[in-house]
Formats: sequence, structure tokens, C-alpha cells
Amino acid sequence: MTFDLPQEFVEIRAAVGELCARYPGEYWQALEPDGYPDEFVAALTESGWLAALIPEEYGGAGLGIAATSVIVETINANGCNSGACHAQMYTMGTVLRHGSAAQKSEYLPKIASGELRLQAFGVTEPSSGSDTTKIETTATPTDGGYVIRGQKIWTSRAEHSDLMLLLARTTPADRVEKKTDGLSVFLVDIRGAPKGLEIRPIKTMMNHATTEVFFDDVEIPASALIGEEGKGFRYILDGWNAERILIASECIGDARWFIEKAVEYGSERVVFGRPIASNQGVQFPIARAHAATEAADLIRHKAAWLYDQGEPCGAEANMAKLLASEASWSAANACIDTFGGYGFAAEYDVERKFRETRLYTVAPVSNNLVLAYVGEHVLKMPRSY
Repeated sequence: MTFDLPQEFVEIRAAVGELCARYPGEYWQALEPDGYPDEFVAALTESGWLAALIPEEYGGAGLGIAATSVIVETINANGCNSGACHAQMYTMGTVLRHGSAAQKSEYLPKIASGELRLQAFGVTEPSSGSDTTKIETTATPTDGGYVIRGQKIWTSRAEHSDLMLLLARTTPADRVEKKTDGLSVFLVDIRGAPKGLEIRPIKTMMNHATTEVFFDDVEIPASALIGEEGKGFRYILDGWNAERILIASECIGDARWFIEKAVEYGSERVVFGRPIASNQGVQFPIARAHAATEAADLIRHKAAWLYDQGEPCGAEANMAKLLASEASWSAANACIDTFGGYGFAAEYDVERKFRETRLYTVAPVSNNLVLAYVGEHVLKMPRSY
């Protein structure tokens, strides 16, 4: 066991930090309330960071999830927001592990170069929420392909994506032995808004570019199917574990940004003749958030190591997301309390980052569902829902 930081990680942090320095708070402030950071995403693409998980043979960097997690952590720790483009990283788990050779050859080089964007992950539906096995969107086989009917919601970045990783039911729920059977994954080309496809943006309290997507007899070719028909639920687990690890990393980055800002401001702001950070009521919440962040960081790295080794990591990935999102939220509150009224002023970026990090206690999976997962599958207690 070693806790030495790999030199590769040190170099990633330096390079990504240098890129992020070109996009200060003013850049992000100008995008609100609902602008998309195209320039920032393009810069990440040109630098190869969004192709981190794509193998070198397809034009990517060939990194593991551990190194990739450092990329998104660094982005957020520098005051930027990797939520604008992170799906292109975590969807790679499904494509790389279960996509065909033809699909990889066709799409991965174009994704790596930036010619195509894979930012949309179509899973959640209005009627099913977190109960993924209850999705109602169907993919009906036809001559040469499938017809998609249904609706997805909270499909972030769909209007800024060329491809969508889509989960749909190919066998009715009443005709399968296990509720996780009969679901299939498709890599759908959504360029040019195919006939029957409608994307509607959803306004949210944070600038997150999320949407609802409607499929009204959308035709896709058979070549869009990833892996074996009916086995899609198992395939997207790879995407989910990668997603949770990367979200945890983003939260760790957010937490470190909040802590750094709170320490700096609290040490400089003088009230009643002394720095406010000398008051335990200010200092202790910041210190506690730091301790929680360091603990979350450890399990994040364990989850990433297991993922890169091809070992089961569902428990660790979920717990990393839980602990990191709680740490970032604690850090956010400590920071805004330290800044006081100035924490709500847009020019300091605290309120923007406060809104951004709040998302991750409920998305991409609610922390209550993470606790239920740990209780049932890790601790072997009776199912709670």
C-alpha cells in the first residue's frame, strides 16, 4: 500500500490548472443564466482531456479512471465546471467495454478529435425516476433497425451533443424473468434532430443545460445497438460506476475550492479587531469540511483503482459519491457563512459554485438511494424500499 501521488497526477493537475486559468470567474458569470461554455469545452477537447479514457489507438490518451478523475477534480478546484462536459468521459465505460469493433472504429476517433460530441446519457424518465427497471421508452425491432418511442428527462447537454447513449426496453417487462432483463443500450446519432426527435431545455437554478427528450417513432439502424439485445442494464452499470467516481471527484474539487476561498477570506477579513477565521465558529466548520474532503478523497481513489483493475467497485463508487457530495456541500455552507453577505454577490463566484455543488447530493443518484444500496448490498440488511 502506498499513498504517494503518481507523477502523472501531478502533471495532469498542473496542465489542467493552467488551462482553467484562462477561464476565470468572469467567463462563467457571463454565461449565466443559461449559456453553454463552448469555448471552454473546445479547449478541453483540443488539449485531449475529454478523450482521456479513449485508447491511444483511437486517438485518445488511454488513461484510466483514476487519472481521469484527477482531471475533473482539478477543473472544479480551479473554479470551473466540468459538469458541462463530463458525460463524454463516463459514458466511455459502456462503449469501451461493450461496444463492437465497428462502433469503436467509427465513433471513438471522431469523439477524440472533437468532430463528434458524446455528452447525452438518456436513462431517466418522468414516471420511473431512480427505478430504472421501470422505464417505458421502447425500442421496437423493424427491418434493419429499431423504432424508438418514449420520453427521457434530465438528459443533460442533449442539445450540445451529436450522439446519445440511450437505454430503452426491447422486451416488455411482463415477458422477462428478471426485471433487469429486456433493456438494451443504443448509441444514437442525434445530429440534425432526426424526424420524431424533440429536445426541450429545462430551466434550473444552476446553469446546467439539462433537457427532456421526446421520441416519436424515431428510426435508428440496427448498428446502433451496443452489445447484446436485452443485456443493457448490466452494460450501463459500467457507465454508472464511472459516473459516480467522476462526480465524487468533481465534488472533491468543489470542496477544495470552497475551503481555499474560505480560508483566504477568513484570514484576511478583520472584524472586531481580529481575523474572523480566529473565531472557532468560523474556523471549525472549515476544518471539519477539510477533514471530510480528505476522507472522501481516499475512497474515491480506492474506487477508481478497483475500476481500473476491472474489479467490482459498485460499493466504493457509490460511497465515494455519497461522502464527497456531503463534504462539498458542507464546505459550500462553511464558505458562504464565512463570506457572509458577500457570499451572495455574483462577483465572488461563491454563490455560483454553491448552486452547482448542491446538485450532487441528489444527482446522478440520490444519497438516500446510496444509503439504501449500502444497507442492502453491502451490509446485507433487509431491503428498505
